[in-house]
Amino acid sequence: MSLPSVNPIKTNAWKKLQQHFQETKNVKMQDLFAEDETRADRFAISWNDFYVDFSKNRITSETFSLLLQLAEDVNLKEAIQQQFSGANINETENRAVLHTALRDFKNMKPEVANALQQMKQFSEAVIQGDWKGYTGKPITTIVNIGIGGSDLGPDMVTEALTYYKNQLQTYFISNVDGDHVMETLKKLNPETTLFIIVSKTFTTQETLTNATTVRSWFLKTASESDVAKHFVAVSTNLEAVKEFGIASENIFPMWDWVGGRFSLWSAVGLSICCSVGYTNFEDLLKGANEMDGHFSETPFQENIPVVLALLSVWYANFYKAESEAVLPYTQYLTKLVPYLQQAIMESNGKSIDRNDAPVDYETGTIIWGGTGTNSQHAFFQLLHQGTKLIPSDFIGFAESLHGNKEHHDKLLANFIAQTEALLQGTEGVTTPNNYKKFEGNKPTNTILIQKLTPKSIGSLIALYEHKLFVQGIVWNIYSYDQWGVELGKNIAKHTLKAIQSSERMKNSSTNNLLSKI
Repeated sequence: MSLPSVNPIKTNAWKKLQQHFQETKNVKMQDLFAEDETRADRFAISWNDFYVDFSKNRITSETFSLLLQLAEDVNLKEAIQQQFSGANINETENRAVLHTALRDFKNMKPEVANALQQMKQFSEAVIQGDWKGYTGKPITTIVNIGIGGSDLGPDMVTEALTYYKNQLQTYFISNVDGDHVMETLKKLNPETTLFIIVSKTFTTQETLTNATTVRSWFLKTASESDVAKHFVAVSTNLEAVKEFGIASENIFPMWDWVGGRFSLWSAVGLSICCSVGYTNFEDLLKGANEMDGHFSETPFQENIPVVLALLSVWYANFYKAESEAVLPYTQYLTKLVPYLQQAIMESNGKSIDRNDAPVDYETGTIIWGGTGTNSQHAFFQLLHQGTKLIPSDFIGFAESLHGNKEHHDKLLANFIAQTEALLQGTEGVTTPNNYKKFEGNKPTNTILIQKLTPKSIGSLIALYEHKLFVQGIVWNIYSYDQWGVELGKNIAKHTLKAIQSSERMKNSSTNNLLSKI
């Protein structure tokens, strides 16, 4: 069963949107609010402990209706059903895309249930001190060795859930930069450190290089037989893992129907499980599963991922906005933007459609941003007075975790004030000169969540997973392969050989660079 392959620009909705854009592109949101007292209520969605306000967008009721029609014209509903049913929607690699199955507790695959049970037993043994190192001391430190999806997701979530962490210290080694590895090793005690190597094939250059370096460091004070007490793996390559010295019972599974950048819900998230405990890890999954249900069952006009994706298409393809800012107002989500950069840009950075033809419209918005209020003193000047249109998602939490009301009131005051300022600008305010003038009319979405919990973080991540899927369907591209990533990795094998043997490459610029090394 193939995904629908509809060229969006040939749909009736797209043609109507083009005409509608020409008629409304100069409309100001300030006027839309003034003309409609119900606007804020009509363009908002309440779901669980999420409140999503998308009223501060350059849309009218007609815009919204046409965008919803676009979703129908590209057969989005059929595509959603295919994903959740396990069809091979990653057609270029002939794989299903079933990260949602990792968190479906009602219809859980037996292999997923078994993996979760293995994670539960393992993490509890480590947390409770029952897992002992080679000198009989309990484990105090967990180090995740991976890259890409095997690093960004677990690292981001572990940071996000710092408030819920137990006594274990957690580190992440990803970059093949040897300085990164050595700086991390300086902080570790080999007697009390457990390493989790995450690599589906156990051949990824960066991960295996780092793992081998760490193993050599470990063996300076321990023996080969001690490796099994300090190294575990998440992989499918059982033979290579065993050769490394890892015991078979300490190998956790991966499946080809889970893409790397969507794998934190699996055993790839073992470092999360150890850091916050299995119960919190399961709550993370349950939060994601609730968002899965919302996405797959809710009518499009009330469907948060669908609405946010359609707004993104509106700006990217009609206003020609090249980027979107993601602005979480909590320091706990300081690593959310790098995570979303991989999830979204690796997925939708494509120029060939599902009919194997070059696209002649924009795909794959650039994702950037940072945490408030730090970002306000960095790049917000560009948002307010720059020449670029940058739609922005503001993410905030109504409650603080530590209960410092004075701090949190000021944080939320800024959170709300910025979207108001981006909307209103200095409309109606006399300014002494143009330097202090703000036109406003800058689009924002506000995602207000009651409290940062494992469950709400799970829902938030799943929201963006489904948003990027909808974008990919509308743009008629395959979101779940990443051949561009593979190209650079393959060429790196040749440049490494050239560095080590003085061989020459085809390009003179490359050869000049190699000669300087």
